[in-house]
Amino acid sequence: MKSTLLCFLIFQALCLAQRPSTGWFYPVNPHQNIYPPTPGGYTYPASGPVANATYDYVVVGSGAGGSPLAARLARAGYSVLLVDAGADRGAERQARVPAFHPQASEYGPMRWSYFVRHYEDEAQARRDSKMTYLTSDGQYYVGLYPPEGARRLGVLYPRAAALGGCAEHNAFITVLPSDGDWDYIASVTGDASWEASNMRKYFERLESCRYLPNSVTGHGFSGWLQTRLTPLILVLEDLKLLSLVIAAATAMGQDLAGKVINTVAGLLEILTLDMNNDSPGRDDAELLYQIPLTMTDEYARSSPRDFVIDTANAVNDDGTKRYKLDIALNTLVTKVNFDTSGPTPKAIGIDYLVGESLYRADSRATLDPDPNSGSPGTVYASREVILSAGAFNTPQLLKLSGVGPASELASFDIPVIKDLPGVGGNLQDRYEVGLVGRAPSNFSLLQGCTFLQGPYDEDDPCYDRWASAPTGDLKGPYATNGIAFGRVFRSSVASPDDGGGPDVFVGGAPAFFDGYYPGYSLRATADHRVWTWLTLKAHSRNRAGTVTLASADPRDTPAVAFRSFAGEDDGDADVQAVYEGVRYGLAAFGDLVPLDLDGPSFARVWPSPADVSTEDQWKQFIRDEAWGHHASCTCPIGGDEDDAAVLDSEFRVRGVRGLRVVDASVFPRIPGTYIALPIYMVSEKAADVIIAAAAAAAAADVIIAAAAAAAAAAGADNAS
Repeated sequence: MKSTLLCFLIFQALCLAQRPSTGWFYPVNPHQNIYPPTPGGYTYPASGPVANATYDYVVVGSGAGGSPLAARLARAGYSVLLVDAGADRGAERQARVPAFHPQASEYGPMRWSYFVRHYEDEAQARRDSKMTYLTSDGQYYVGLYPPEGARRLGVLYPRAAALGGCAEHNAFITVLPSDGDWDYIASVTGDASWEASNMRKYFERLESCRYLPNSVTGHGFSGWLQTRLTPLILVLEDLKLLSLVIAAATAMGQDLAGKVINTVAGLLEILTLDMNNDSPGRDDAELLYQIPLTMTDEYARSSPRDFVIDTANAVNDDGTKRYKLDIALNTLVTKVNFDTSGPTPKAIGIDYLVGESLYRADSRATLDPDPNSGSPGTVYASREVILSAGAFNTPQLLKLSGVGPASELASFDIPVIKDLPGVGGNLQDRYEVGLVGRAPSNFSLLQGCTFLQGPYDEDDPCYDRWASAPTGDLKGPYATNGIAFGRVFRSSVASPDDGGGPDVFVGGAPAFFDGYYPGYSLRATADHRVWTWLTLKAHSRNRAGTVTLASADPRDTPAVAFRSFAGEDDGDADVQAVYEGVRYGLAAFGDLVPLDLDGPSFARVWPSPADVSTEDQWKQFIRDEAWGHHASCTCPIGGDEDDAAVLDSEFRVRGVRGLRVVDASVFPRIPGTYIALPIYMVSEKAADVIIAAAAAAAAADVIIAAAAAAAAAAGADNAS
C-alpha cells in the first residue's frame, strides 16, 4: 500500500506527460478530490425500488437508451420504473464541466472499469502498451514488462455507473450517422420506418439546437438535448490553436490565400458550421467541421439525465406527482423473471440487489469481502421489461436470465428459457489511434488550468472562469470538450456497403490521448504543450467480437473479446483507413506555421519517430495500439431469416413476450462516427413503437370486451 501511494504521489509531483517505456504502476483506488455540486446543481436521491411493486414498464439501465425511453413512456401516461446500478453524479464537476470528460471516465464514484481482450493471439495481445496487470501487491501495472506474479487483466474499457449512464462521461460529441446506416436496418428487416428519411424526425424531436437560427431545416429547437459549438473566440485567444486550425485546413487542400482568419468571421470561412445538416450531399461532403457538443446554456453537460429527472420531478398545480415515473438507484438487476406457464415465455419482472458498488466493474467492490452483499428484491412489469443496460450488460443479463446460446447457458447450469445464439455475438467498435506532438511552450489558453489534479483547496482560475462567467464566449477553455473541430473524409478503402459516407474522422485536442489505461486522464491533461490528432475509423468491418459469461454470478463482469482487425482482407482494409487518417495528422503537423513567437512547431512524441516512421511500422503500430469506446451490436436487430438476429424491427426479443432491448446493442452494424446520438434516436423511435403497441393492445381489448358483451347479451335474449 505504501509503494502504491508513493508511486501515485511521485507521478502527480512530476506531472509525467508520457508513460515511461518500462510501464507504470497506478493504484486500483487512487485518492480523488470529491467536490460539492457545481452551482445550481441538483442530485436525485438514491434509493432502491419498493419491493414487489408492479409497474406497466420496468426499464433496466438509465443511459442513452433507457432514460429518454422511460421519460417518454411516463409522459404518455404509463407507470414506469427506471433502474440503475449507480447513483446520480450529474451535478458533480467531473461530470458537468465539458473539459473534464476524461476525468469523469475515471471518477471513482461513477467509474466502471472493464478490462477487455483485443486479440486472441497472445503474442499480438501483449504488444499493446496499454495492457494492464494486477500486481501481487494489489496495484495496476500498465505496459509491456509486467512484474513477476502479475495477473493480466486486459485493456481498460471505461463505462459509467450513474443516472444517465455513459452519457455522463462521454465527450459531448453529437454527430448524426450516415443515412445509409438507417437504410441498412430498413433493408435487412423490410421495415421502412427505419429509413433515414423517417429517422431524421427523431433527431429533430430530441434536439434543442443553440447554434443555428430556428429557421434552419433538419434540426430541432425545443427538445431535451441542447447542442452548441465551442466558442470560436477561444481559438483566437491562443495563437498555437489558431495555427493548428490553419494547418488542418491546409493539409486537406484548402486555399487560404487572401482570407483573414484571425477573426471569428474568418474562421467560419474555413470551418463548416453545420455538421448535422440535412442537405442531400451531406454524406458525400469531406469538410473541416466545427463539432456539435451537448452543452446547456451554462456550457455544462446536457444529457438524458436532465430529461428523466425533469419528468420524475414534474408536479401538477396542486403539488402532486404529474407522471408515474420512479427511479431506483444503487440497484443492480440480477435477472429477468419469466412466466413459463404458456406456450411462449413472458417477461414479468426483475430480481435485483440494492447497495453501493455491487458490480465488480466498480473497483470499490473488491473492498467488500461479502459475496452476499446487497438487499435482494423483486418488482413486476404488467406490460414489458425493457433492457437498456448497454452492449456488455444487456447480453450478460439476458444470458443470466436464460436467454442466449443454449450451450453457453448449460455450461453455467442456467436453465434455458429461449435458445438465442446471437445474444452476445456481433460485438463491434471503432478503431482509434492518437498522434501526439509537443510544442516548446504551453498553450496560453490553458494557463493556470489544473484539471482537478491540484490539492482540494487549490485555486483553479479556469474552473472559476467557467463557473462565474455569464456567457460562453467568456467561460474559457473549460467551456469545451477540447475537440473544437475535425475533418471527415473517405479513405481509399471506404465501401458503399458499409453505410456510405466518410469512413474516417480526424479531430484535434490539446491533450495527450493515446488510449485508455488506469491513470490515462491524469496524463491527458498534465502537459499543456501537447496536441493530439485523433483518428477514428467509422464503419469498421469487424463483426467477430463477443460478450460471454465469465460466471453465473450477476456481480461478475462478463468476458469481452473484440478480436480486433479480424479477417485478413477486412482487417487490412481497416488498418489502411486508420493509416490514412494518421497521415493526415502528420501532414497537419508538417504544414503548421507557428503564429506565436516561440519558434519550432510540434515535435512528435507519440509514437516516437525512432520507433515508428515507415508505412509498415505505422500499420503495425495501429494493430498494436488501436482502441475503441463505442461498443455496440451485441443484440442485433435483423430479419426473420437471420439466425443471429436477437431482435425484430420493433426491439422485441425473439422467442419470448414482454421483453425488448433499447440501447447500443440493437444495431446490426455500428453506425456513423459517434454512437450517442444514434442511440438517442433509437430510444425516441422505441418510445413511439411501444406506445403504439400499447394503444393497439388497448383497442383490441376494447373490441374483445365489446364482442364478449354482445355475445352475452345475445345469449340472454335467446334464453328469454
